[in-house]
Amino acid sequence: MSLTVYLGIDVGSVTTKLALVDEKGKYVDSVMLKTAGKPVMAVQNGLKQLYDKKLTDYVVMGVGTTGSGRNLAGALVGADVIKNEITAHAVAASTNVPGVQTILEIGGQDSKIIILRDGIVTDFAMNTVCAAGTGSFLDHQAQRLNVPIEKFGETALKSTNPARIAGRCGVFAESDLIHKQQLGYPVEDLLYGLCQALVRNYLSNLALGKELLPTITFQGGVATNTGMVKAFEEALGTKVVVPNHHQTMGAIGAALLAMENHQYTEVPTKFKGWEVGDMHFTSITCDCNGCSNNCEVITIVEGTDELQRVENIKDIKGNIIARWGGTCGRWEIA
Repeated sequence: MSLTVYLGIDVGSVTTKLALVDEKGKYVDSVMLKTAGKPVMAVQNGLKQLYDKKLTDYVVMGVGTTGSGRNLAGALVGADVIKNEITAHAVAASTNVPGVQTILEIGGQDSKIIILRDGIVTDFAMNTVCAAGTGSFLDHQAQRLNVPIEKFGETALKSTNPARIAGRCGVFAESDLIHKQQLGYPVEDLLYGLCQALVRNYLSNLALGKELLPTITFQGGVATNTGMVKAFEEALGTKVVVPNHHQTMGAIGAALLAMENHQYTEVPTKFKGWEVGDMHFTSITCDCNGCSNNCEVITIVEGTDELQRVENIKDIKGNIIARWGGTCGRWEIA
């Protein structure tokens, strides 16, 4: 007995997510783990975890990758589709939340807003600059206030008089939070004040000039925080839907895109198999001296796990899996 599935991989700066959907696009399973600065290892461990959890054999018909490490992941596993996060999140949301017109997404290191009309992306914006609009900032402040991140939302919802915290900048927000703490504000008021500050930051940076129509979904790891959900609902004056698998929506979207690609083209998958999780890879860095840009080119070679550096890119030997980093594309291999 086996199940036909499509695999989606979302490699982010903080977490790596893997998800499986069946041939009808229905969610099967997913895993999420810390990237921890080692995306290759995160993808491999994710594959092992997903396969070890299986209740039946999987027949993988297609693979899609997304996220900041999508090209790396795609080269490692043999992806059929490599797409950006905007497309992946939009496909996942429109499939799982009928009638969605606005997607709010906040991850560990960035945030984005996606506007859909009739299932088509008509506008989007991303914030990769300001730390005050990300999950890592919330995590850091929760640690400072000695509140487990899992209890953040629950504690914030107890607030009766939230502190007014400047949220335009991460540095100013932290100093303002410390000031309010010294004035004697209760922890719950500080936490919900932070939620409101992040929402103001998000809407002023990303939503300016955009029409945010319902149905509105909230995706990404920060959507787990019930305080943030409430703050968004207050600011927007409407209900915000948090999908069941909001943390892995990027991976689910990548899997759905792989499914669509396979059903349209009927081309056999390039997936290298679950054994990729047990293979060893070497990351080699080398400066290209072909012009004044002096690009740092990264090469992934099948072999040991050690990081290496060589002087001449032509000296790299072995089975090259992927290469990128050059501005002109001279050395690119994917």
